[in-house]
Amino acid sequence: MTDAWQDLRSLGTAPGRSLGLDLVPSTDFAAALRNRLERLLQPPATLAAPSAPGGAVPMTISPYLAVADARAAVAFYVEAFGAVPRGPVYEMDDGRIGHAEVLVGETVLMLADEYPEIGLLGPLARGGSTTSLHLTVPDVDAVVARALAAGATLEREVADAPYGRTGVVLDPAGHRWMVQTPPAATGSASAAGQADVGYQTLYVPDVVRTKSFFAQVLGWTYVGGEADGGWEAEGVVPQTGLMGGAPRPEVQLCFRVDDALEGARQVAAAGGSAQEPQDKPYGVLVECADDQGMRFQLWQPR
Repeated sequence: MTDAWQDLRSLGTAPGRSLGLDLVPSTDFAAALRNRLERLLQPPATLAAPSAPGGAVPMTISPYLAVADARAAVAFYVEAFGAVPRGPVYEMDDGRIGHAEVLVGETVLMLADEYPEIGLLGPLARGGSTTSLHLTVPDVDAVVARALAAGATLEREVADAPYGRTGVVLDPAGHRWMVQTPPAATGSASAAGQADVGYQTLYVPDVVRTKSFFAQVLGWTYVGGEADGGWEAEGVVPQTGLMGGAPRPEVQLCFRVDDALEGARQVAAAGGSAQEPQDKPYGVLVECADDQGMRFQLWQPR
């Protein structure tokens, strides 16, 4: 049982029905729960995890879904994604599920029935999902087929992409799942050929927010990048960097070439612009823009 749920348990004062535990909220339950959720949604003052006797508590994050029918949602996740029910399911006095958990791989997925009185609504009630859940699996075709047979709706057919074979489904509760089998390892970036994307950089106003977002959505972890203040996502193909301080978000592609100087000449001949080649520890780099002003780079590896 999570610490957050233990705190919520303490708000209930009257005996009631449960699936394994007596629990009914007091008359102050809704207001107290709302206040707690508002505190949890406030940006943290520091990223340091709280300490506890015997060592620091690891920082973790778990999706918490509001659904129209929690019992049906649990059954679907078990059938479609091989989820494993975890811990007791808590039923409120009015019959709604106040809290349930399933384990999807190594991720704890928490869910509860809708509570409109405190603003907790699922995607169907709100008119569509605003969040995507990314699920990595060994066989995306089999998992998507199983999800559809269990009642999911197909949003995007399974297809190959540079980042992996991917299909997108909406579960019966309205939540959007991006199901993906990553591409097979292709070795180091030096194995890339002429004109392949050898590197991509996400230029963003706030790099801390971007790191946190993609860590939650895609499970990215990071190491310090070559450029000052830059970061690099570990194990991502193609290699992906992040840089903050940009006036607006921009994805800049870096194309591998055999001859950066000749590439710069070809860019100028086609109506684009190219700066002087720069000698970097990782090779020769040319900052370019096409004839419409879109920025990109040419990279001649060492």
